[in-house]
Amino acid sequence: MFLDQVTIDVKAGKGGDGMVAFRREKYVPDGGPAGGDGGHGGAVILKVDEGLRTLMDFRYNRHFKATPGEKGMSKGMHGRGSEDTYVSVPPGTTVRDAETGVLIGDLIEDGQELVVAKGGRGGRGNTRFASPRNPAPELAENGEPGQERKIELELKVLADVGLVGFPSVGKSTILSVISAARPKIGAYHFTTLVPNLGMVTTSDHRSFVAADLPGLIEGASQGVGLGTQFLRHIERTRVILHVIDMSGSEGRDPYEDYLAINHELSSHNLRLLERPQIIVANKMDMPDSEENLKTFKEKLQAEKEDEFADDIPVFAISAFTKQGLENLLNATADLLEVTPEFPLYEDEIEEDVVNYGYESDEPAFTITREPDATWVLGGDKLEKLFKMTNFDHDETVMRFARQLRSMGVDEALRKRGAKDGDIVRINNYEFEFVD
Repeated sequence: MFLDQVTIDVKAGKGGDGMVAFRREKYVPDGGPAGGDGGHGGAVILKVDEGLRTLMDFRYNRHFKATPGEKGMSKGMHGRGSEDTYVSVPPGTTVRDAETGVLIGDLIEDGQELVVAKGGRGGRGNTRFASPRNPAPELAENGEPGQERKIELELKVLADVGLVGFPSVGKSTILSVISAARPKIGAYHFTTLVPNLGMVTTSDHRSFVAADLPGLIEGASQGVGLGTQFLRHIERTRVILHVIDMSGSEGRDPYEDYLAINHELSSHNLRLLERPQIIVANKMDMPDSEENLKTFKEKLQAEKEDEFADDIPVFAISAFTKQGLENLLNATADLLEVTPEFPLYEDEIEEDVVNYGYESDEPAFTITREPDATWVLGGDKLEKLFKMTNFDHDETVMRFARQLRSMGVDEALRKRGAKDGDIVRINNYEFEFVD
């Protein structure tokens, strides 16, 4: 089974909590703070494994969670940082944020890694908060929460050459003859339901990867037939072999087939027509093929917009008798040598420029009111502070109150009409507002 698009949940590990501890040794009065920091949480990292060719492994496992860091210990000992969690993906995997659609990365090379969820840093122990004014603080931080997000994985197969054309024009047969691939071959439409890859070696020992892509039909870019399900796999190819049944055995006109497939390619992505094409006139061993090829070339020449432009090469072959295949493969290898790669996401890649005047549009906190007159505080920054606060110690609670005041929470509540004794809630923690 082939799977080329999936959404998964990833959650990095939480940082370990810092510790409140004091030295208690014989003959060492007033030993001072000795609480260690927590260890960092593990990250979730995608790593390319060239042995994979589908996202099938994600069919039953779509949740990946890294382990948290260890808590800080007494005697100033830090907790151990957690190991990162690696998730294998096939080469050609595009990664996007499922909620925003922003491109996170494009994984192509074997061993390439991409951090999709960063682990939280460890909380500081009370040793870190010692000062001349407060030499023995009962103050420590909880670990920072690990990043949690939903991401989309989309596979676009890595192939140098893509075989496209209507169903039953002989794409699978061609691939089976020119490579060791063994795609399913049958005398009916849509025999091929998944892309098939094959390594091709020419007579002069050059090699390239060819992909037999499932048959397109008119209207595929609008969802007819297999629709756009496999059109995405053509996007990485550098050369397109446009296979045409020159015998007209299906009752269709070969030239109309050629125009229809090009229209579907351009409807899906205009840049697909930038790739050089070689027209493969297949089934030349059948009756009427020679006459149809002559008519096809005349129409192709008549529709040529620029008389000085190079002609699109047309190779007459028979996959059944292997006639003309050697010339086709050598010409394809020649074309690959002079054809550069086509970057897929150059418009989406932002320059890594530092903007020193940047301020986030997202507010530091939000205030809402429940029907029971409870004030509810929210916002990523505020909730992160809340989760990193250890409420077991009074000093830590007072520090959290000072942080809220410096963020402007007290003033904002006052402007919204909060009065003494009103209940304020953050997540599941409630306290009274004091004016």
